[in-house]
Formats: sequence, structure tokens, C-alpha cells
Amino acid sequence: MPYLEVVFNLPLRSAFTYHCRESAEIGCRVEAPFGPRLLTGWVVGHPQAPPEGITDIRDIKRVIDARPLFDHRLLDLSRWLSDLLICSPGEALAAMLPGGRREVDAWSSADEQADGQADGQADEPDEHTGAHRLTDDQSAAVKSIRGDPAGWFYLYGSTGSGKTEVFLRAAERVIAQGGSVIYLVPEIALSHHLVESLSSRFTGILAVIHSGLSPSRRLSEWRRIQDGSARFVLGARSAVFAPVDRLGLIVIDEEHEGSYKSASTPRYHARQAAMRRCREAGAALVMGSATPSTEAWYLMQSGRLKRLQLSGRPAGGAMPRVDVVDMRSEKGLFSSTLIRSMSRVLGEGRQVLLFLNRRGFSYQYSCAACGERLYCRNCTVPLTFHKSRGAMICHYCGSRSQVPSGCPSCGALEMRAAGFGTEKIEEEAASLFPEKRVVRLDADSARKKGAAAEILRGFRLGDIDILLGTQMVTKGLNAPGMKLAAVLAADAALNIPDFRSAERAFALILQAAGRAGRFRPDGEVIVQTLNPSAPAVRFAAENRVSDFYDYEIEQRRLLGFPPFSRLFRIVVRGRNEARVIEAAEEAASLTSGDKDWEVLGPAECPVGMISGHYRYHVILRSSRFDRAHRSLVRALDALTLPGGVRLEVDVDPVNLT
Repeated sequence: MPYLEVVFNLPLRSAFTYHCRESAEIGCRVEAPFGPRLLTGWVVGHPQAPPEGITDIRDIKRVIDARPLFDHRLLDLSRWLSDLLICSPGEALAAMLPGGRREVDAWSSADEQADGQADGQADEPDEHTGAHRLTDDQSAAVKSIRGDPAGWFYLYGSTGSGKTEVFLRAAERVIAQGGSVIYLVPEIALSHHLVESLSSRFTGILAVIHSGLSPSRRLSEWRRIQDGSARFVLGARSAVFAPVDRLGLIVIDEEHEGSYKSASTPRYHARQAAMRRCREAGAALVMGSATPSTEAWYLMQSGRLKRLQLSGRPAGGAMPRVDVVDMRSEKGLFSSTLIRSMSRVLGEGRQVLLFLNRRGFSYQYSCAACGERLYCRNCTVPLTFHKSRGAMICHYCGSRSQVPSGCPSCGALEMRAAGFGTEKIEEEAASLFPEKRVVRLDADSARKKGAAAEILRGFRLGDIDILLGTQMVTKGLNAPGMKLAAVLAADAALNIPDFRSAERAFALILQAAGRAGRFRPDGEVIVQTLNPSAPAVRFAAENRVSDFYDYEIEQRRLLGFPPFSRLFRIVVRGRNEARVIEAAEEAASLTSGDKDWEVLGPAECPVGMISGHYRYHVILRSSRFDRAHRSLVRALDALTLPGGVRLEVDVDPVNLT
């Protein structure tokens, strides 16, 4: 009877040996008993005999897949991820598997039907097709990429400078030569305009991978990619693992976006996985953004990424005029400058975009008598008042509660809302301009399937006069009728206790401002801030991109943060605070004294409790990554956690909250 080595989506680095009466190839899924449960696992080996000393070998219940989901290249990639991120091989495979770990079993019923659902093969697109005539800068960029099929490039240019067309011309060449392309975007739900364009440009060979697909459709797309029917893969973070054959190019659009980093185990970054795949396949990697991450800018300066720069706006626009308004001398949510500009622009029949990266109506609810603030009962964060839903909501754990009629502390009946979110901005804009159509786009209004695409399409067609929202409105938005963009509370991101806060604030302002002036040279931008002298605000408002990165890189150098070091973050969490502190202190003691790194902590996380779990972290900072990584693995192996305490490791964290 043959044996199988199986790994599971559990924090266990070992593979487990089973009997199997059926044929199960490496890379297939099986259902197997694990303790009292039946779990889905992945076959990773065919041992000739069980491990020495093991006699009680259990049987596989069933083989799910008739053919593997993962080939040897993806299995090698999963092992690399497991080693790098200090997670189990099963956790790595679960992250790579399309559909996510909760939906994996739903695929089994669709497996036999997958072949019949694939779209037909289309003719290869001609390399000279394209919606626009290229500018000189675009032509030079395309020529550089084509001249180095295994090169690593960074396409830098302001918003509206034509980066997408360069990406697609490079992709057309790869497709024409029989290769495959992976095109990553930060959020597929906001990329419908791109999907429509690609569908006509890469007819029949386009596969789109995203969470909105049904499990059977997602498996169908995965199989189309495996079969070679789909050779252009578009998707968000996890699409970097698409099982393409003859990989020739990976594109990472809006490289700076934090959504490319997974927020749960394994905490991989799509950029790292893309670099690994391109290196192994001899493929080109092309990243791009108007606001590169500081690490990427540094790599461009050092020559490790070849910089390709675009200037101008091919659609006929120009960089807009930017006015900074100091809100310390203003009384309302809308400055007098903004109100006058909105009145004029709307009177011309043009459109306005308002950006605020804070949803809800207000984010502070407190007692007027005693000052008591309402906090989430599960998290150490204030509750946000959502007027449209009539509830107080925690944006970390999602818990909801009724709006209190009185203070839970002193009983006073006068509760007041402070601060403001997108709902309050929507109410204010509608009050100021009642004859205009005002629409809000944030995580709440986009809850209904297809709502975000419908709103963006309506704004693009001119059916919406004032569009306001969170970061969602800065992605995938090209509206010919928009003249004015306003960034409200531009310095809010600077208040987050994270060494990347300045970079994020700078990117948010520049990206939001970049929505204006894309089609006509008369765009206007107003930046409202309480801190107009902050470097991130000042440099963004003045469009002094190089000056900001020079400043930010020097700050990182002085403080010893990336790119001048690598970070490892150890987060310990549990419901018993004493045990959590004990475990965090032990983690710090096991890592202290090692010359390969500097230990910061232990300390309570900036958000000290989420979903009823206390959180403490230890941060290790090192300029010798490989040695520090090996030392950390040894230290973690020696760590014993108290009952009810969990530990999470984040290699190269992008968020320290």
C-alpha cells in the first residue's frame, strides 16, 4: 500500500504520513483524518516507508483532485515562502491556493466540470495594437523592457502619464512570443475599466482571479491557466501564484500599495514572491507607481531596479495647480476656499472629487459632562458612529452596538460626536449644494456587489457632480469632466505611530491630487490640513517628489529603518494579559544578546487589544538578514508559549500597529 506525505493549513512544520489505496499525485488535495477531525491537506511526497518508529499509519479518506493543483515549481515556491516567512508548508500552500482556505472544500464538486467551463483559445494579439500612439518616453520604456527579457524595471511617472499602456505593450510582446503574463493590481474590485480594456485586447486568453468569483469559476480559471488557455492573468495579491507556463513578465501596478502585503499568516508580500518567480523563470519584472515605496525608490537609486521615467499626460492634461489651506484658521469641515472653488467648478458644469480616508459619520463619541469616550468592548480603539446604519461600529473587529442615549459612565444624557468621516462630509456637501448629485464611495456604500464599479462608471460618464470617499476613490478613477479634487484632513495619516506614516501621507495626497487635470490642463487641487509645514504635506502639495524621497531616505538612514535594515516583528496575543506579557518577555529574552540584531521591546502594540485579545510585540532590527533569520528560527524553536497564547511572526512588516 503506497504512502503519502501530507501537509495541512496548520502552524505545524511537519508533514504527516498516511496510507492511500488510490493514486494521488504530488500537488493534489486529499481529505485525511487529523486527530478527531477530517482536514483537507496537500500531497507533498511519496515516501517508500513510514518514518522510523511510526507504526500507527492512518488511511486517507478520499483523494479530491484527479490532477495536481500545484506543479513542482509552485511547490518549490511554497517551500521558499515557508522558510522565508517562518510558517508551515501547509500555510504557504493555503495562501497560494485560489479561493482561500475557507472555500477549498467547495471546489471538489466542481473539479470534474472545470475543463468544460474554460473559454476558447483566441488569436494572439498583435504587438502593434494599442489604444494610443506612444509618446517618446513610452516608446523608450517599451524598448528598454523588450531589450532585457529578464530585467527588473520600475516605471515611474505622475498619475495619468501613460504607465498602463507601457505595461500592456510589454505584455503583448511576451504573449506574441508564446509566453505568459501576470498583471497585479491592488484591488480588482476597483479595476473594472482595466478588465474591460484587457478583455478586448487579450480576447479569450485573459483570466481574472479575485475573491468575487464563485469557487467553481475560480477553479475553472485556475485550470485554464494550467492548461495554457489563459496566458494573461489579472488579479490582486494572490494572483502572483497563478500556475502559468512559460512565465515571461510580471507587472505590479501601484507598487506602493500596502494591500500587496498579506495581513494574515503567511504574511507574504506579492513583490517578494514576484521577484522570486521572475528570477527562477528568467522573466521580466516591471513595477510602477506615481508614488513608489521608499524601498523601491532606494533600489532605483542604487541601480538594482532600472528606472524608466514618463513625463507629461498623453490624454491632453497637465499637472494641476495645488493650493494648501491651513485649517487652524477655519471653522467648518469645508474651508471658505474650498466652498468658493466648488461653487465655481460646479457652475461650469464640471465635477468635484472629495477625498477623506476615514469612513463613518464621526470617529469620536463622548459624554459632554464627564468626557468619557466610547471604546469598543473588544478592542482598544474608539467606536465610530455610522449614521446611515444607526450604529456604533468598531473598524477593527466589526462589532456593532446601539447608539447610547446616555453616558454609560455617569448617566448624563448629553452625548456628542466629534471628528468627521465620509458620511458627515456627504451630509455637509449635500447641504451646501442641494441641487447637485452627491455620491459617497467607501467600504460601506460599496458593500453591495458591483456598487463600486457602478459609482465609478457614473462619475466617469458625468452622472455624478460630487464624488466623495475614502482611498477607494483614488484608484482606477479617470473622469474627463472632473476639474477639482480636494484632500480633506491631509495630515491624518501622520498621526499613526509607524515609521512609514510620512510615506503613506505623501502617497495619499499625491494620488488623490493626481485625479485632477488628467484630460485638460485646467485641473485644481485643494489640500486642507492642520499641519501645512509637515514635509509630507508640503512636498506632496508642491509636487516635489524627488525632494520628499531624499528627505525620507535620510530620515530612515538616521533612524536605522528600512531600507537600511530589515525588520522582524513578533506579535504575541491572547485573552489573558499576564500570560501574553510573560510570553512577550520570554520572546525578548530569547532574542536579546544576539549580535545579529537590535531588540526593540517588548511593548504593547499601538492597538493593544483586538477582538478581546491583548497584543504585545517585539521588533528585531538587523542589517544582516540571513544570519538574523537563522537565529530567529532557532530562538522561536526554543520558545514555549503559555496556554491560550498565540505567536505571529511578520518578516519585513509594512504595518506596526
